[in-house]
Amino acid sequence: MRILFTTYSDRSLLLSMVPLAWALRGAGHDVRVASAPDLTDVITGAGLPAVPVGRNDGFSRILGPEPASLLTGLLQPYDVAAAPERATWEYMRSGYENIVRWWHKTANVPMIPDLVDFARHWRPDLVLWEPSTFAGGIAAEAVGAAHGRLLWSVDVFGVARDHYLRLKTGRSEADDPLAQWLSTYADHYGFGFTEELVTGSFTVDQLPDSMRMEARLRYLPMQYMPYGGPAVVPPWLRDPPERPRVAVTLGITSITRFGSYNLDVAEILDALADLDIEIVATITEQEQRKLPSVPPNARIVPYVPLQALAPTCSALIQHGGPGTLLTTARHAVPQLLLPWEFDAPELARRFAAQGAGISVEASRATAPVIRENLLRLLNERSFRDAAAGLREEMRERPTPLDLVPVLEELAA
Repeated sequence: MRILFTTYSDRSLLLSMVPLAWALRGAGHDVRVASAPDLTDVITGAGLPAVPVGRNDGFSRILGPEPASLLTGLLQPYDVAAAPERATWEYMRSGYENIVRWWHKTANVPMIPDLVDFARHWRPDLVLWEPSTFAGGIAAEAVGAAHGRLLWSVDVFGVARDHYLRLKTGRSEADDPLAQWLSTYADHYGFGFTEELVTGSFTVDQLPDSMRMEARLRYLPMQYMPYGGPAVVPPWLRDPPERPRVAVTLGITSITRFGSYNLDVAEILDALADLDIEIVATITEQEQRKLPSVPPNARIVPYVPLQALAPTCSALIQHGGPGTLLTTARHAVPQLLLPWEFDAPELARRFAAQGAGISVEASRATAPVIRENLLRLLNERSFRDAAAGLREEMRERPTPLDLVPVLEELAA
């Protein structure tokens, strides 16, 4: 089969697709990955053939001048997935109107013509697309290919759509900004609009069942497999730590999109400086230069592969990103989550509900609060036991290799 993966220009979203793409290639299928030109090196660095489409718009252009305020928690209308009491007709309609204009159009419109042209040339049998990269569904429908979404976090897109369709009953397509926009492409490329353009004909979900958010859709469960890009495992990781090791990672999103971390790294390190622990903090070289000092119990590195670091840790402090959370959860490590961006607060809440960690929203995460909660993770056995239970739950899900025959059947 010919299988096309596609996402708009976001490195972390692309990385979440790689293990399934590898599994399909390993099964003998011809796999290609389409995204904006600035992700070409990320795709080829993962050993996958890249198809550059559109132009380099970047997420900073989508966000505008005040990204942090826009991304604090789920955005309207997707916030109703976590807070269904907000789901009124006018609230959701105005939310879709705004988000289609400043996010979905900006991310997708530059890709669509090139992606459809490539699909018409290559004729994929199956298209797998990131859940807000609607260009993937458009290209698939234009050539009659099977297609579905590949989730990277909780399905706020599908659940919010469920609420909207319930409220939309009896109303026209003109009352649906998302359907109205997608219909213009359906008409242009010669097929009719259906809800599959919004949510695919199936959805691959990488979260464990206890953390999932489910709409009235067909879900294919898949075990999360970590991939963070090309990496070198440092020699010091070969030696077991002499004291409890605590990793601190605040993600690359804040740096690459916004130019700085959302939390004061120096304050966090100072608050933990007198503890009998070994801190490994992944901090970019740019941010390292801003540190007034480094505590004697801290090792500062620009990057270390998390799948190699996590198994050596007793706890981890992080920003709530799904890749970081799930990679660490695979190794049964208790986590202190400090979420703020889009899906992170809801994902962190669901993780904390398992008892495997603690969630403190970034706006309330002062240095003393971080210290207090880290000590709980290190000293209370219940967190380690719950983390071990979550790890076993994750391992029971089908692997990407297990999913290959299911996708083959769907494409056939």
